[in-house]
Amino acid sequence: MTSLPRPAIELSADEARRIALRAQGFLGAPDRRSGVRGVLRHLGAVQLDTISVLARSHELIPYARLGAVGRDTVEAAYWTETHAFEYWSHAACILPVEEWPHFAFRRRAYRSRPHWHHDLPDGAYDQVIKQLRAEGPLTATELGGAKNKGEWWDWSESKIAVERALMYGEVVCTERRSWKRVYDLAERAIPDALLHDDLSDAECLRRLVRLAGEALGVGTRADIADYHRLKGEQFDAVVAESGLVPVTVQGWEKPAWADPKALETTPRGRHRTTLLSPFDSLIWERARTERIFGFTHRLEAYVPKPKRIHGYFAMPLLAGGRLLGRVDPAREGTTLVAKQVALDTPKAVAPMAQALLEAASWVGCDSVRVERVNRPELTADLVRALN
Repeated sequence: MTSLPRPAIELSADEARRIALRAQGFLGAPDRRSGVRGVLRHLGAVQLDTISVLARSHELIPYARLGAVGRDTVEAAYWTETHAFEYWSHAACILPVEEWPHFAFRRRAYRSRPHWHHDLPDGAYDQVIKQLRAEGPLTATELGGAKNKGEWWDWSESKIAVERALMYGEVVCTERRSWKRVYDLAERAIPDALLHDDLSDAECLRRLVRLAGEALGVGTRADIADYHRLKGEQFDAVVAESGLVPVTVQGWEKPAWADPKALETTPRGRHRTTLLSPFDSLIWERARTERIFGFTHRLEAYVPKPKRIHGYFAMPLLAGGRLLGRVDPAREGTTLVAKQVALDTPKAVAPMAQALLEAASWVGCDSVRVERVNRPELTADLVRALN
């Protein structure tokens, strides 16, 4: 690892927090004209996940920034007119189609060393490509069935083949239909100007590091590398040429880098009050979330129920540029149920009520019921604020 240049810029912890909020779209006027597609381009990646409580996570991401944008509008913005594709970034993510060339390094890596090692009979891969070419976009079920009769990972031959083609870049996921991936040939789904693997690995990494730095505003090596799941050494190899500026941040033990444009003006404007998906890129990296907000965030959906502290899908409350609590929501008919509410301070009552009411309206609920609050003395205040 080469020696780092001495940062000439020092930021307070509060300045870094505000830079991060603005970079992620939570401080300042929302870009409603660009809408959902603007959010996607700005963030560079929107994570997908199977869990759906109020809505699926990829719907919650633009909602958190833009407000009550229609859910059909969200899906159409992602999946029509060749604006996006799904690929492995931070996790399975929706990505702007302009980023297709940047993942050439990952496609090459998969081709040389497959990510998993399911057996694939001779001819199965070619058959899937032939079928897609002849019939157009298809789900794995339409390609011959997604699974055999075994366990969850017991994929069918056609599912193994099409997923391998997806990783290699010969096939693209162009949308989700009833949560099933819809596959098409890259030569049809990706615009000709973008359909290439011409960029070297180093250039792909340089661009992704720069884009991640812009999306985060300011971050450490681990923060920026984690955004697209790069290795630390990959970050080290390209950061000097990425255009990011070395900075120091008060209270941050490790070196940091910032988007130079983020340093040109002081972040100002209206703070968004909203509930965040646990998969929101503002809080992807737990150590970063604790460092910036003093808030410990963990998705407990995969934690055994008796060991959960905050609930199955606890959504952090963002208000005034701070994380002030969280709620584990559910829906019963037209009632949004706040199963478990955690309020860090009495000042969180009003913004929690505001966020719950807005979320309820967005998903078509006409009432909110509170079941449990971590500070029982605040329950009555919260119920009054909701009513």
